[in-house]
Amino acid sequence: MSHIGKRKINIPDNIDFKIEANAVKVKGPKGEISVMIPLALEFKLEAGEFSLFPKSGGKKADAIWGLTNALVSNAVKGVVDGFSRQLEIKGVGYRANVQGNKLVLLLGFSHPMEITAPQGIAFVVEKNIITISGIDKQLVGEIAAKIRDMKKPEPYKGKGIRYVGEYVRQKAGKKATGSGF
Repeated sequence: MSHIGKRKINIPDNIDFKIEANAVKVKGPKGEISVMIPLALEFKLEAGEFSLFPKSGGKKADAIWGLTNALVSNAVKGVVDGFSRQLEIKGVGYRANVQGNKLVLLLGFSHPMEITAPQGIAFVVEKNIITISGIDKQLVGEIAAKIRDMKKPEPYKGKGIRYVGEYVRQKAGKKATGSGF
């Protein structure tokens, strides 16, 4: 039995929740998302609560059950509240700014790095904090990871791009020692 799969998803009144064939379409104030439901699962919507059940038992059905429940739950939360990730830039001369739907990063390379925002993603830059927001949790996390990979925090001075609140363990550099002959 999947503990996550057993959870019922409350559907708020301000969103439009439609079940079509093997998909669930969720439309709310922030946008619209569609989630595919695998054939191994059956679902039911009653009294503002959505629930999923496996058609047959087994580990694979339980895994898909929990995953699909989490995806539908994230879709409901995304169209109501949205998701965001924040990245922090540390380092002398490292900068970021937004030009239209592009994020332009100056990270000490010979050229600026540009990232075009996919549909449904927005960038905001305040001082040294980059905020990525959107309604799709997976897409927001993926874009944040791609930005972080452009200049990962290095362990000696801590320069680079990191998630806000991420701890980067610092290594000790070379020690200046005398001529100990």
